[in-house]
Amino acid sequence: MTVKRSLIRRTTALAAAGAAALVLAACGGKADSASSAHGGGHEATASASASASPSPSASADAAQAAGNAADTAFAKGMIPHHRQAVEMADLAATRAESAEVKELAAEIKKAQDPEIKTLSGWLTAWGEQVPAADAAQGGHSGHSMSGMMTGEEMDRLTKASGKAFDTAFLDLMVKHHEGAVAMAKTEQSDGKYQPAKDMAAAIVSSQSAEITRMNKLLGKS
Repeated sequence: MTVKRSLIRRTTALAAAGAAALVLAACGGKADSASSAHGGGHEATASASASASPSPSASADAAQAAGNAADTAFAKGMIPHHRQAVEMADLAATRAESAEVKELAAEIKKAQDPEIKTLSGWLTAWGEQVPAADAAQGGHSGHSMSGMMTGEEMDRLTKASGKAFDTAFLDLMVKHHEGAVAMAKTEQSDGKYQPAKDMAAAIVSSQSAEITRMNKLLGKS
């Protein structure tokens, strides 16, 4: 009997100890979970703070958004240059005799009108003044940009019609395009703003092709 009682007591004590251990483990698990959750909250907050702060690459992108002096000069020069080309192209619609000249003029206007808007948008974004509309009119301002027509040349073109207009238009537009290509090449080498450099590359490619096309219409090699 004594041995049996001793075994019963020992078994009871072990069971009680086991139960206590389970309770402690459960409490410890809850505490760990709470601690983990609390710690996780700090980690989430830290992560959110990190994501809210501008990254170095974002700051670099912002810095690249502004153009340098060459980009500004390109935009300010190309806007009146394009405006004059569009003005010349508008004359062709009613004065040209050749269907090929009329088609070419329409293509020039279609390409350069949107570029004027894009260039103007860049200058506005950079805090620069967009050239006034009358900057495209020959005169002194025309001589400051390569290939621009003088007031006298524009007047002569305006008064021409038929075959005489076709020849004058092609001669003057070749000169005009050559000036634009030169300006665009300067932007390619000196500019920093990539969209402006991309536009410059497109101008070099398209207007060089149009120069070749116009020279063929003029009977030049």
